[in-house]
Amino acid sequence: MNVMPALIFPLRHVPEDEAAEVRELFAQNGLETYETEPSPFGVHAGAIWLRDESDRERASLLLAEYQRERERACADKALAGSPGALASFVQFAQARPLAVLALSLALLSVLIVSAWPFFGFKAL
Repeated sequence: MNVMPALIFPLRHVPEDEAAEVRELFAQNGLETYETEPSPFGVHAGAIWLRDESDRERASLLLAEYQRERERACADKALAGSPGALASFVQFAQARPLAVLALSLALLSVLIVSAWPFFGFKAL
């Protein structure tokens, strides 16, 4: 009997920890998989394939449950204000006022030098 492989999990924009968890999930549930590597020029990002297409439905159910759990965990982490959460500009400015001042002055300098020729200012 000739079995066809089936693409089950493309790896484009997938964090390495998530890919490792998916590999482990499939291995724990007895699903035979193999992985294609990313192409050197970014045409293909790599993927996890099932060796037997008849396992696709079971793998899809496992993957859907895993992704629901992962989304729930990420939402809980974001609500808890974890260190991995993104800081607002105000929080960043309060934590690093000198850096914000220096970056603001640098930005203003670049804008002035860039706009100088359009306003007809004479060279100093």
